[in-house]
Amino acid sequence: MLRSLMIRDMLLIDRLDLTFQPGLNVLTGETGAGKSILLDCLGFVLGWRGRADLVRQGASLGEVVAEFDLPPGHPAHEVLAEAGIAAEDGLILRRTVTPEGRRQAWVNDRRAGAELLRSLSDGLVELHGQHDDRGLLDPRGHRQLLDQFAGSADLLARVRAAWSTLSQARKARAEAESRVAALRAEEEFLRHAVAELDKLNPEPGEDALLDIRRRTLQAAAKVREDVARAVQALSIQGAEGAVRDAQRWLEGAAERAAEALEGRLDAPLDSLSRATIELAEAQAGVERALEALDMDPAELERVEERLFAIRALARKHSVAADDLGDLANLLRGRLAALDGSARDMAALEAAEAQAGAAHRDACKALSDLRIGAATRLDAAMAGELAPLKMERAVFRTVITPDTPGAEGADAVAFTVATNPGAPSGPLNRIASGGELSRFLLALKVCLTQGATGLTLIFDEIDRGVGGATADAVGRRLRRLADEAQVLVVTHSPQVAALGAHHWRVEKRVQGEMTLSTVVALSVLERVDEVARMISGDHISDAAREAARALLQA
Repeated sequence: MLRSLMIRDMLLIDRLDLTFQPGLNVLTGETGAGKSILLDCLGFVLGWRGRADLVRQGASLGEVVAEFDLPPGHPAHEVLAEAGIAAEDGLILRRTVTPEGRRQAWVNDRRAGAELLRSLSDGLVELHGQHDDRGLLDPRGHRQLLDQFAGSADLLARVRAAWSTLSQARKARAEAESRVAALRAEEEFLRHAVAELDKLNPEPGEDALLDIRRRTLQAAAKVREDVARAVQALSIQGAEGAVRDAQRWLEGAAERAAEALEGRLDAPLDSLSRATIELAEAQAGVERALEALDMDPAELERVEERLFAIRALARKHSVAADDLGDLANLLRGRLAALDGSARDMAALEAAEAQAGAAHRDACKALSDLRIGAATRLDAAMAGELAPLKMERAVFRTVITPDTPGAEGADAVAFTVATNPGAPSGPLNRIASGGELSRFLLALKVCLTQGATGLTLIFDEIDRGVGGATADAVGRRLRRLADEAQVLVVTHSPQVAALGAHHWRVEKRVQGEMTLSTVVALSVLERVDEVARMISGDHISDAAREAARALLQA
């Protein structure tokens, strides 16, 4: 419920503080007094798109503050929680604008954007008028209105979940088909490449090992001859033999001339003995090296052939030689996916079919609920139209098949026929201005039953009707106000007289500036205001008596 509205320096209003009440609130005043300004200001603080020139001439800043009561379970609580804004039983919206058009907004003292204001406004205020294009006259919203009347939230959630599952299944199948098509386009390449890689079967690091082996083999032929000569030089025919001969000769001399030599040959003999041992070890090492160089002459050819094959395959696939194994695994995986695609596609198609069946079942249940609700709504509308002097009019909720989706498989349209036998059609094409007002009012009475915490604003919805019909409109508005706060901008004395609270919008000239204000009327002031609405500027005693009669009815 809208608790209060504070306006500062907006349009023709310099300063205005209004406190609204539950029930039926009526606003009256002369044409051009500024009643629409109140709606412009309220729409501004709610984030609605509207006129740009909002700041009062000469002011540096325009400001509107709206305070709402929020009962437990009100949809605004969920919006606030999602935005991380605390709220208990109240909500304060504040928005400012400069003459240059810079706008700022706050929700419970937290900075907010216009999008958040609009999200909150969906559960706070509904504005309806003869030229309503936000709600009841917009065919795109009829299905949502019928669903609200039907209480289809649980079934709608089921349909949306089923649609999400079906959409994901369709996407998965389409992506799989695209992948399989791409694989089939390269099937010949895949099979040839995998066979070629499997045949060669390169190992990680093999390229480096083969290169080292190749260099070793190439060098072996060049060094083997020198190593063989070294072996010969160190053998018994070479250095080893010479050392042994020298050792034998010296040993003989030492024996024959021991006294003369006095042991001078002992040290040389020891050195020669050690040299013999070192030469033997050197010879053994060189012989082992020679054996290592003694290789199969065809091995170099085999090593080069494999090395060149690995490098050629790496160049062919534009990868490093060591990555050929990973490439082979990747290509084998793609080939396996292609070979298993029929099985996988069958599983995906089965999943899609199952999801489609679940969505169809959910849509069927939702359609059945909507059809039942449409019958109840049509009956409720018939009951509402009769007291509004439209007992011959026929309202019908038409449900037709629509493309299945997240909201089900139905298109919903509200149609009317104003006279028996006349063709039915959309509300805004068939009904005249006065009839349209009454259709909209009857719809709101039917659709808002059980709604709580909602403020309904009707902007001259009684235009084009008078007399008993206007009285019927007023009584329906008062009945609607039993369950929701209702604000009515009206020129009808019959409607104004039925209000629980009455404000008059006045225009005054202050200096050279025209200003609008809103005045709460006392009981006596209401009599004069209703009388003015009956008779015009000159209020006669008869008009006052008629006004009293209306107010007491």
